[in-house]
Amino acid sequence: MIRLEKVTKIYPDGTEAVREVSFEVDRGELCVLLGPSGCGKTTTMKMINRLISPTSGRIYIDGMDNTSIDENELRRNIGYAIQEIGLFPHMTIGENIATVPALKGWPKAKRRKRAKELLELLRMTPDGFIDKYPRELSGGQRQRVGVARAFGGDPPILLMDEPFGAIDPITRGDLQNEFLKIQQELQKTIIFVTHDIHEAIKMGDKIALMKGGRLVQYAPPAELLYGPKDQFVADFVGADRGLKGLQLIRTKEVMWRSPRTAKPDEEVKAVRDRMEREGIDWLAVIDDEGRFTGWVVSSDLERGRKVREIMSTAAISATRNAVLSEALSLMLTSGLNVLAIVDQHDKLEGVLTFQAIREALREAAQKASVRLGRTAPQREVSQ
Repeated sequence: MIRLEKVTKIYPDGTEAVREVSFEVDRGELCVLLGPSGCGKTTTMKMINRLISPTSGRIYIDGMDNTSIDENELRRNIGYAIQEIGLFPHMTIGENIATVPALKGWPKAKRRKRAKELLELLRMTPDGFIDKYPRELSGGQRQRVGVARAFGGDPPILLMDEPFGAIDPITRGDLQNEFLKIQQELQKTIIFVTHDIHEAIKMGDKIALMKGGRLVQYAPPAELLYGPKDQFVADFVGADRGLKGLQLIRTKEVMWRSPRTAKPDEEVKAVRDRMEREGIDWLAVIDDEGRFTGWVVSSDLERGRKVREIMSTAAISATRNAVLSEALSLMLTSGLNVLAIVDQHDKLEGVLTFQAIREALREAAQKASVRLGRTAPQREVSQ
C-alpha cells in the first residue's frame, strides 16, 4: 500500500512542482497519475522511490515512512519503467531483465530462469531473445524488455513513467493489453504516469488527475467520466466521455451468449423460414466444431440454395476480454451491426450488437450516478 500525505516539492529557484498532494493506493491497485505536461505527475511518482526528495509531507510504503527505508533497499523493491526504456546496450536482454536480481544476489541460473519467464509473459520467445542485445530489437520489443526488467526482481511495487508513450499506436495497444493480463495475474501495486486520457481509463483502477502541481480529483475511471468534480476535469475528460466509457466494459459483460446460428450445408429456404419466424435478419455461421466462419443475412437469401453459397466470409471477430471501444471499431470496420465473439480456437462464444452497447453505456452512467448520489441527466447518458 502507498499513501501520500500533503506531499509538496518546491525547488530552490522557487518553482512549486507539487503542492500538498494526498492520496492512497491499495495493495494490488493500478493508480494512474494523469494530467497535462508540467502538472507534477512525474515529480510525484519519483518522490515515492526518493529519486526526488519532497520539501514537506510524508510518503508511506506499507505503513513505513519511505525516508526511514535504506535508499538502495527501497529502490531494489520498486520496479521502474520509463518511456526512454534505458536498456544497457552492452548487456544481453537476459542480463538487462536480471539487473535487479543480480543486485539482490540471485544465483545466475535463477536470474536466467526469471528472465525467460518474463519474456514468455510478454510474448517474446525466450530462446529467441534472451541472448540478443538491445540494438537487435525493434522499438516495441525494447519497450517490452523495459517492462520485463521492471518486473525482474518480483517487486511488490512498480513505478511506470509513460512506459508505452514512444511507440506506434498498434504496438502500444498490444502492450497495454499484455500488461493488463500480467497485472491481473500478479496483482502488483502500480503508479502509472500518462497524459493520455484513453490510456488512463483503460489501465487504471484509480485515476489521480493533476493540474499545476495539485490533485484535482482522485477517483475510479467511471466516476471521473460521469461525475467530473469541476470544469477542468470535465474539459480534460472531454465531451465524448460516454464513448470513452466503452473502455470500461468488456464484451463478455454484455454479449448475447446464445446467438442464433446456421451451418454451411443448411438449405437457404429453411434458414429463411427460421429468420422470418424469429424476427431476425442475421445468423452466425459455424462449422461442425462450433468455429465461427461468417454470417448469413436476410438481404442475401434470394441468391442460392445452400448457406455456404450466400454467406459472408468476412469473419471479423473479437475475444470476450476485448473492451467495447475496440469491439465497436471492429463492428464499424465489418460493415455489419453485429460482431462475433470467439475463443482462442475461434469457437463462437456469443455476439455483440449495437443495442447491447447502447444499453451498456446507459447502465454504466446510471451506476456511476447512483454512486455519486444523484440521478444521471439524460443528456449525459446519450453522449
